[in-house]
Amino acid sequence: MKLQVPQVRVPRLRLPRPARFPWSAPTWPATVPMPPPDRHTGVDYETDWSRRYGVRLARAVLVESLARPFVHAVVPPTVEGVDRLEELEGPLVFAANHNSHLDTTLLLSVLPRRFRHRLVVAAAADYFFDKRWKSALWAFSLAAVPIERTRISRRSADLPAELLADGWSILIYPEGGRSPDGWAQPFQGGAAYLAIKGGVPIVPVHIDGTDVALPRGARRLQPTRTTVTFGRPVRPEPGDNARRVAARLEDEVAALADERRTDWWQARRRAASGATPALSGPEVAGWRRAWARPAPKGARRAPEDRSAWARRNRY
Repeated sequence: MKLQVPQVRVPRLRLPRPARFPWSAPTWPATVPMPPPDRHTGVDYETDWSRRYGVRLARAVLVESLARPFVHAVVPPTVEGVDRLEELEGPLVFAANHNSHLDTTLLLSVLPRRFRHRLVVAAAADYFFDKRWKSALWAFSLAAVPIERTRISRRSADLPAELLADGWSILIYPEGGRSPDGWAQPFQGGAAYLAIKGGVPIVPVHIDGTDVALPRGARRLQPTRTTVTFGRPVRPEPGDNARRVAARLEDEVAALADERRTDWWQARRRAASGATPALSGPEVAGWRRAWARPAPKGARRAPEDRSAWARRNRY
């Protein structure tokens, strides 16, 4: 005998229709190309707010009450060549070698007051402005503006030029990034281009000691003495192009490095004869470059530094 199972009809569930515009996002016609979405990071991050009076006042308090005491306590600086800035008024382009994340804080702590609080920092858009919170942090604390370092961007060039015209000085690192081993990388033409376009001089700056205090890849800060040397301004001449001015700028920073390790007279003699040691160091194997890197005066470069280099550069 077969059992008959009664059939039960399950009612069809009717899902609620999705809300239509304006309660939901509008549809886009398939035949019309969609424009790229608005970006709020990288080179597109707006930094106008960071140069308003209230933000500048808060940043000045931060620099004077925290940054400068920290620098003078942990990496006490010796400042040389300040007399070369006495007759200069802003705006200026400050161009320095770049060894560490400490470089900017160190420079902000030793710049004369008339430049210190009227200065923006050209920062890599792909590193410092890749996230909204990082963009806001660096724009507030350093008055940083995003600069493309991997490709040519009109915005990267126009914004610094507008700030120069508005009376702001600019700090830029012509190497485009931190040195991997303490020796400088070839200078790019960004600082030279801004100086030519803005008709302002470039002040070469050499920073010594931060590669010992906090080198690239280091996780721990090593207290040590540092030195910041300001050079004679490099003024673009009629007919100069960015490549030629960048080469002169690199020569001046190399002469400042030579001056720091010897003395002013010997450095100027070598500069006049074209015998200044190159900022990029000797063209030899990496381990020899590490050993050839002279220790900053007053700093102790312990043997552990070389073994640490070997661990970071295993073959």
